[in-house]
Amino acid sequence: MAQITLEGNPINTNGELPTVGSQAPDFKLTDGDLNDKSLADFAGKKKLLNIVVSLETSICADSSKRFNDKVAAANAVVLVISADLPFAQGRFCAAGNADNVVTLSMMRDKNFAKDYGVLIQDGPLAGLIARAVVVLDENDKVIYTEMVPEIAQEPNYDNALAALAGESITA
Repeated sequence: MAQITLEGNPINTNGELPTVGSQAPDFKLTDGDLNDKSLADFAGKKKLLNIVVSLETSICADSSKRFNDKVAAANAVVLVISADLPFAQGRFCAAGNADNVVTLSMMRDKNFAKDYGVLIQDGPLAGLIARAVVVLDENDKVIYTEMVPEIAQEPNYDNALAALAGESITA
């Protein structure tokens, strides 16, 4: 279990992020066309999983937009994963010109949140997912993780993008 905070108040997730060097757990998430998607749908590409509480919040929207604007790694995809319905995710992408990201919803299956250790267990956001970033290589091996310690805080964009580009990460 990881402990994070929401505006300084402690809350807990169901577990820990996958460890660097491990094989990423597969998932079944729903895209904007209501199709099920898994890691196999992005085979052969590096993947940046931008895991957010809800695209209806400013920090989640900002992080998704920032990754949308900054992704420059060839043969890579940014997956924005939330509990939002695909329809809300589609509105976000249309309004924010977020055309370099793929939004995926946990609408049908919460196993992603459980398997990645990001399911919030208590507090006012129980049942949603914590803010985190996981970067996978072309073979779905975990090469970077960040569980953002405060939900109202943005992730470390530089480290996530460096990992995606195969560069060394600074502390």
